[in-house]
Amino acid sequence: MFEKIKDLLFGKDRNPLDPEVFHKISLVAFAAWVGLGADGISSSCYGPEQAFLALGNHPHLTLYLAVLTFITVFIISSSFSRVIELFPTGGGAYLVATRLLNPLAGLVAGCALIVSYVLTIAISIASGVDALFSFLPLHYQPFKMLAAAAVIILLTYLNMRGVKESVNALIPIFLTFVVTHIVVIAYPLFAHLTEIPQMAAETVKQTQAGVAEMGWLALMVVLFRAYSLGAGTYTGIEAVSNAVPVLKEPRVETGKRTMTYLAWSLAVTAAGIMVGYLLMGVSAEPGRTLNATLLYRIVEEWNIGGLPLGKLFVVITLLSEGALLFVAAQAGFIGGPRVLANMAVDSWAPHQFGNLSGRLVTLNGVALMGAAALGILVFTGGAVSYLIVLYVISVFLAFFLSLTGLTRHFWKKRRSTEYWKRRLLIAGIGATLTGVLLGGMTALRFFDGGWLTLLMMGVLMAGSLAIRRHYLSVRKLLLRLDHSLKDILTTLPERKGRKPAKDPKAPTAVLMVSGYNGLGVHSLLSLLNLFPKQFKNVVFLSVGRIDSDRFKTDESLEELRFKVEDDLFQYVRLARRLGLYAECRHTMGTDTVEELEKLCDQVAKDYPLTVFFAGKLTFQDEAPWTRILHNQSALDLQRQLVFKGMNMFILPIRVY
Repeated sequence: MFEKIKDLLFGKDRNPLDPEVFHKISLVAFAAWVGLGADGISSSCYGPEQAFLALGNHPHLTLYLAVLTFITVFIISSSFSRVIELFPTGGGAYLVATRLLNPLAGLVAGCALIVSYVLTIAISIASGVDALFSFLPLHYQPFKMLAAAAVIILLTYLNMRGVKESVNALIPIFLTFVVTHIVVIAYPLFAHLTEIPQMAAETVKQTQAGVAEMGWLALMVVLFRAYSLGAGTYTGIEAVSNAVPVLKEPRVETGKRTMTYLAWSLAVTAAGIMVGYLLMGVSAEPGRTLNATLLYRIVEEWNIGGLPLGKLFVVITLLSEGALLFVAAQAGFIGGPRVLANMAVDSWAPHQFGNLSGRLVTLNGVALMGAAALGILVFTGGAVSYLIVLYVISVFLAFFLSLTGLTRHFWKKRRSTEYWKRRLLIAGIGATLTGVLLGGMTALRFFDGGWLTLLMMGVLMAGSLAIRRHYLSVRKLLLRLDHSLKDILTTLPERKGRKPAKDPKAPTAVLMVSGYNGLGVHSLLSLLNLFPKQFKNVVFLSVGRIDSDRFKTDESLEELRFKVEDDLFQYVRLARRLGLYAECRHTMGTDTVEELEKLCDQVAKDYPLTVFFAGKLTFQDEAPWTRILHNQSALDLQRQLVFKGMNMFILPIRVY
């Protein structure tokens, strides 16, 4: 019954060994533009607004700001296209900083990315709710938080079903946004086409007057402040490089094509909206975003035959804005779990964050992203102006470390890299720009929320360091165990005479193992010591667990299969030298307990007198967080087998 309900809610499990599975779940460039690029293009709903408002009494600087925005988008996106080339398995800033700088820089970048992806979800949904409530009466404002929470819960659920399913459901929203915003950008330009030369001349004239009144330095400070506060415009650019594994083959080409779509759509939309603000004389109004005000200015005379076409267009456009911002939250649900999975592989995060669900998504990461976004949304009251400060600092810290690593790479590889000068120049400019924006935003808004971002990243870093320290200490102890027991085969004499014969009716020990190591050997010797001469047969069971690190290519899965088979063969040789009949069975899957349970059912049919065993690490001072850091597969399997009438013993392996 439970399985039927789960299949209904989340869809049937996918087979990770299906040769077509990568094709079925991967995204073509257009779908990736929707699922990942939406984060970038949706930032045009709040980034340009923050920048324009920061100009204050100097709106004539809008044209310079629009040009700077346009250029910055292409510099950053071009740099991250190189990241896709260098790291085709994904990872973005975390992997770049780890490999091209050092692991500590990678940790900082990873923590910054996790915070930024949580904030991607929070700010996208908060801004989307603002857009939707912009055409509703003011007395509906108290319901904004409830609406935002509902959207986060819905998107978390959709992403638990799978990436492709969640993206496909949102394509119509994305297309509606694109079509309506072509009108929003084009209408002010065509309506004021004859005034544009005069506006450009007026901009130069007012700039000269401003210089005469304030001086170049003061005017540049105003422009720089607006440029920094509008940095939210660029925050979604890296999402594609983080999520390359979900793209269709050839992934590098698909990723670069997606990045091109994103760069052009974001640059044109953001710069076009800024110019629209200037041409239409937009200013802040209570209960409305600047985009909403711009829309109302555009459609003032759109009444044809008494039909309120203008109002209808406003409603459709704002609905598409709000909905696209919800789509943009997808980047957080796709990229965030990917970063956590990569950090889990390097032991900066609990290893469970690398696990895949039956729908082949990192379920733990998706759930964490949703819960954290909901928490930060409630804490900040959904205030976009506050969230954007937290967001920009975390994003640009990751950007800066990533592009600094890229710059260093092209300099070191200058003698072996084609077009290295051009690539070095772009990466260097990108690192400089992101560093300037990071420094400016941190200095300008430190007391307006910037401190909170740094605090969140600091807490994450401290937790990651503690987690890694624990895993490394356990690894050292296990290596010591490996050193003392793993080579036991070389010390045992080769048995002469008849090999032990298989006797299905004799008592049989079934031992669960994961890799040929001291832990498995210790478990085998322990059960033989506890039950001397009790068992005539021993069967070794193992599951090649397919996690996010393995589930990237068919070659990775084949390597995993070969390793599992080789490890099991060594256990069989060891058991036979100890005078037992031995065989092994294995499978591959995403859920270790579920796959082991199936293997146990098969063995129990072949060997009626079976007792199951599994080794488990035991800590002297076990704490709740220790249980989180280490899987509980043995206990979970024991619980399942007990209710099937099968006996299973857990062999405690002391590591402290």
